[in-house]
Amino acid sequence: MRLFVSIPLSDDMKLSLANVQSFLKKQGVRGSFTPVENLHITLAFIGEYPDADYVSQALSGVCFSPFCLSLSGFGQFGNIWWAGLEKSPELDKLAKKLRFSLERAGVPHDKKKFSPHMTLVRRAEGDPSAVVIPKASMQVKSFCLMRSDFAKRGMIYTPLAEFSAADK
Repeated sequence: MRLFVSIPLSDDMKLSLANVQSFLKKQGVRGSFTPVENLHITLAFIGEYPDADYVSQALSGVCFSPFCLSLSGFGQFGNIWWAGLEKSPELDKLAKKLRFSLERAGVPHDKKKFSPHMTLVRRAEGDPSAVVIPKASMQVKSFCLMRSDFAKRGMIYTPLAEFSAADK
């Protein structure tokens, strides 16, 4: 099964990003827009791995306190357009901790440098120069182990396990 670890977005954050996507569509941008229900922040991409329970067990020891994330900026990885986040030492620390837990357990994952973002459009065609990312923030209280499956209408993401922050 295809697995990744992510932070689910709050409804307010999803609404803000959906408004950006709507703006892009009105500006004539074409491409594969990420469905609002699939918007998330990937912390680690695992890929094909047969044992989600083992991965969940490896992640269960990752401790963190709740923290705030805020939208900031727009960028591109080639024809993939994304919304960014304000610098967050807490987010970087969480990503580092959970990637270390995966490595210690022998669970392979993408070793690319952590670059927090939310993918808005894949295979984007158009002019991104007028894009403005609105102010929006959310409290991070958990992260999830997710399964992704290919379907006729795009990817379906299913949460397999949720890991909550420790109360302060």
